[in-house]
Amino acid sequence: HYAGMARAFVGLGSNLGDRLAMLREAARQLGNAAGVRLVACSPVYETAPVGPVRDQPPFLNAACEVRTTLAPRALLERLLRVETALGRTRDLPQGPRVIDLDLLLYDARIVREPGLQVPHPRLTERAFVLVPLGDLAPDLVHPMTGETLRRLAERWRDQTIRPFAPA
Repeated sequence: HYAGMARAFVGLGSNLGDRLAMLREAARQLGNAAGVRLVACSPVYETAPVGPVRDQPPFLNAACEVRTTLAPRALLERLLRVETALGRTRDLPQGPRVIDLDLLLYDARIVREPGLQVPHPRLTERAFVLVPLGDLAPDLVHPMTGETLRRLAERWRDQTIRPFAPA
């Protein structure tokens, strides 16, 4: 029932407020968007902040698989609308955020346009992206490295990432 639909993967992250509720609501809104069907979501992981802004709370991260009739740019625009609806502001680059949605993969396509890079350019460098992706689609091949997500994730599984168990 996914004929004619692209297979895409979206990264979700939150480190402000009720992080788990925010991830769940983002996935719900994404799955309710026209032209998008939510297929599956990974387990949730807790990770330390990455990047220049270290003085911020830990993140919860997950990944979702969607099927979509939207082109990559239109799907990205949908993600940005969900972020805005959930209160995302862009005050400090790589700073704390209530929700962060990233288009990680879109079929086996390689897209390089202003404001849109697929696969996500830092996908292979981030445990908080690769481990949940590897849970969802371990045999999927990264279109630029030729490696499976399982193999890429194995390098990171023990570093700065742990399964999240709500209290």
